[in-house]
Amino acid sequence: MLAARSQTLSNLKYLRSISCLARSFATSSSSPHHTSTPKPHQPNPTKSPDFRFTFRHYFSSNPTSSSPKQSLPLTRDGNYDEATSSNLLVCPGCGIHMQESDPKHPGFFTKPSQKDPRTYRLHAHLEPVAQESEFSDSLKKGLVIEPKSHDSDAVFAELKKPLVCVRCHSLRNYGKVKDPTVENLLPDFDFDHTIGRKLGSATGTRSVVLLVVDAADFDGSFPKKVARLVSTTIEEHSAAWKQGKSGNVPRVLLVVTKIDLLPSSLSPTRFEHWVRQRAREGGSNKITSVHLVSSVKDWGLKNLVDDVVALAGSRGNVWAIGAQNAGKSTLINSIGKHVGGKITHLTEAPVPGTTLGIVRVEGVLPSQAKLFDTPGLLHPNQITTRLTREEQKLVHISKELKPRTYRIKAGHSVHIAGLMRLDVEELSVDSIYVTVWASLYLPLHMGKTDNASTMVEEHFGRQLQPPIGEKRGKELGEWVRKEFHVCGNSWDSSSMDISASGLGWFALGLKGEARLCVWTYDGLEVVLRNSLIPYRSQNFEVAGFTVSKIVSKADRASNKSLRQSEKGKKKLSNLKESAPDELASLTSEAASPSS
Repeated sequence: MLAARSQTLSNLKYLRSISCLARSFATSSSSPHHTSTPKPHQPNPTKSPDFRFTFRHYFSSNPTSSSPKQSLPLTRDGNYDEATSSNLLVCPGCGIHMQESDPKHPGFFTKPSQKDPRTYRLHAHLEPVAQESEFSDSLKKGLVIEPKSHDSDAVFAELKKPLVCVRCHSLRNYGKVKDPTVENLLPDFDFDHTIGRKLGSATGTRSVVLLVVDAADFDGSFPKKVARLVSTTIEEHSAAWKQGKSGNVPRVLLVVTKIDLLPSSLSPTRFEHWVRQRAREGGSNKITSVHLVSSVKDWGLKNLVDDVVALAGSRGNVWAIGAQNAGKSTLINSIGKHVGGKITHLTEAPVPGTTLGIVRVEGVLPSQAKLFDTPGLLHPNQITTRLTREEQKLVHISKELKPRTYRIKAGHSVHIAGLMRLDVEELSVDSIYVTVWASLYLPLHMGKTDNASTMVEEHFGRQLQPPIGEKRGKELGEWVRKEFHVCGNSWDSSSMDISASGLGWFALGLKGEARLCVWTYDGLEVVLRNSLIPYRSQNFEVAGFTVSKIVSKADRASNKSLRQSEKGKKKLSNLKESAPDELASLTSEAASPSS
């Protein structure tokens, strides 16, 4: 009765009609003479649902058991095979198989609402009156503000954007992964099963391999395993072809991307010679041609496209292969824009592992030739595989490299953030030039080697970031030592480099011999090579920390805590000094009445 009083008249009528209907339905179902007669157009009648269950389900808050969701296989084969991918929806941004059943699994997507191009964003220029501080002068004067003309072509282009998974949507619009826990559910990309067996097959269409390498991290991004596989395949198939047998000989194009990050003073001829030498040492002995390109500034794209079209022919397969974050997707998008202005929709982000599956890019190559973007190969020896997203942003090189040069003597060390340290232990000469080539966001420090242990304890995770946080250093691994013996013949240029995968390198200039030691985390690949950039800065860095936002922020935090501690100590000392005076006054006041 109390519940009925709280309802309106219309609600009471509605509930009364439902209760009567339920009572009559229960009476008719319990009658023994009641039988259900199938209709003529229903040859196989099915049992009608129980109204009592439906009534309880509609008004009950308890969830009912739903049918188990169909789980799609978590594969990363993408749409390279037309036979298997015709029935599965593949994300055009990353190549993962898409599903809309479980948001906690890879490939989840949501269907966007339907929009009418005639009314979409028609009133986007209007603003609520509540957000305006006062009426504008144009309204006070009686002027009519005409809305801007709506570009129908732009609206249709926006409405025709491809449907991508929520991960690609988050990377494109926010530059980060929406749910990092889903990344752990992705299976490893099986290169040997998907692409390796196609490249190793003696039959089939012609294969063109684009080995995509990052110019700023050549040794860390060079795919040595793929280079050796393709070189072995070329040798075997070439021998078979000479004997009159079937032999599909792959063509290899070494594409060095992001050359706009290198100093403009670097000679292209010298750089190409250096690239060929490092590629041979990495296992790539059969290179058809080398292309130095910049996807951002469109350098070298025309020659690359002409070479790819000529080698692929009318039915060839072109595979873009490289390490994570080497710039494969950005390169293919730039090629699509360069070839007739055709736009591709591959997801680009400064995040390792953006592409998850093989993506067949349509309409870029002529005739029936196909272009494939592949997932980035994981190099566990790169430092970026151990860093968080925020730490990767600091290590990632996004602007042109600038030299930071020290002239130091034996017994001194140079830190690159909290990730790497170079110790100059012995010199046959008085000093050595050490030039750091790394991200400008990474702070540096030069000081005596004897104080290196205190640097780890007091400044790692603070002034020297990454790692971000005082305890992150232990999570990255054990700090290990590697020794190098170098020699040089000129003071004017750098002779050798000590490079760390995914981080940067030390360029060494001296006229003599030196014994150096590098400290970094266990498992990080550190190599000794010929100098990539022989130039150094004309202005030398001084001892101590380099000026950076990280160092200044850490200094402000430490100075603030120091001031607070000093303020607390001063307040405590004032209390101690005032305590005897207050005690004496209390004693005198207590003694005055008795006198």
